[in-house]
Amino acid sequence: MGLAYLAPIGMQNLFVINSALNDSRRRAFFTAIIVAFFDITLSASCFYGIGSLMEKYDFIKLGILLIGSIVLIKIGLGLVKSKAGEIKKASERMPIRRTISSACFVTWCNPQAIIDGTMMLGAFHVTLLSNQALPFMSGIISASFLWFLGLIFLISLFSCRINAGVLTVINRICGVVIIIYGLNLVKSFFYLL
Repeated sequence: MGLAYLAPIGMQNLFVINSALNDSRRRAFFTAIIVAFFDITLSASCFYGIGSLMEKYDFIKLGILLIGSIVLIKIGLGLVKSKAGEIKKASERMPIRRTISSACFVTWCNPQAIIDGTMMLGAFHVTLLSNQALPFMSGIISASFLWFLGLIFLISLFSCRINAGVLTVINRICGVVIIIYGLNLVKSFFYLL
């Protein structure tokens, strides 16, 4: 269940892939651990209660949908418009504070992750017995670490073969996916409105 929750292309995965392409393997693994930490905190919040706030107060859900859709569409357009000459492996590594704040942002300010997590994990919480909650969340936590660390390992193995042209194609595909997510959120916003 945890892997199904994490596997779709999203902002966290793009952040981890970017780290695998631009940073040393050791630094990329550290970034993956940071992202996994924020993912686990979001998963726990979704499982144990953020969904009840969104169910109780429609304005919170509407705000998350509207702001999130604007942010996602802007990020997606930036990726689609990127040119091969602008994309190159970073010569300087991102400072650790910026890595932490960016990992927090792509996790906690990602409406798709919040809504998906709330709907999926919150729904599972309702169906589980009290003694099943801890094993379920242990699986989610394990999946988070396995996914992000595995993603770093896989991408870093092939990073030497990825040039600016390949990065441009990856960015454009990811940009289109993110724009589709954003437009889907706009659709959901107007449907709820």
